[in-house]
Amino acid sequence: MRHKVYVDVTARFDKEGNVIPENIIWEDGRCFEIDRVVDVRPAASLKAGGCGMRYTCRILGKETFLFLEENRWFVEAKKA
Repeated sequence: MRHKVYVDVTARFDKEGNVIPENIIWEDGRCFEIDRVVDVRPAASLKAGGCGMRYTCRILGKETFLFLEENRWFVEAKKA
């Protein structure tokens, strides 16, 4: 099972107004650099609930989803 975890994100805005996430700061303070944004689309989180803009990101060679829901970022995290 997965649940929604809100995270801090460092992002930039380009001149067309697009939001490009660059880093995810986890709850414990660890910072993960986003190597590449592979895809951006409106989508629902089927594993954790919620919806918004879904960013498919490559971090440390693995693809993961990062969601921008209204004005907050979240990821689908594994339950402990």
